[in-house]
Amino acid sequence: MANQAADTIARDQAKGVVNGIVTDRFPGVNAAPITDCVIDAASANEILRIAGASVTGVTQSTVNEVLEIGQRPQSVQCIAENSLTVLAG
Repeated sequence: MANQAADTIARDQAKGVVNGIVTDRFPGVNAAPITDCVIDAASANEILRIAGASVTGVTQSTVNEVLEIGQRPQSVQCIAENSLTVLAG
C-alpha cells in the first residue's frame, strides 16, 4: 500500500514536470495527453528522476530525458492515437 502511494506521488510529480516541458516546447498544444503518454512509456527510475526535478529544478538533462522518452515507439504511437481522438472529438 505504501509503495503504491509512493508510486502515485512520484508519477504525479513527474507529470507536473513533463507537462511544463511539453507546454514550453510546444506552445498551444494540449500537453495533458502527451504527458500521459510520456509517463506511461517511462521506466520507474526515469519517473523518479523526472519527479526529482520538481524539487531540484528542471535542467537541460531533464528536458533531454523527457524528449527522449517522447520519441520512443510506445510514446509516439500513444501520442498519435490520442491526437486522433482529440481531432475526432
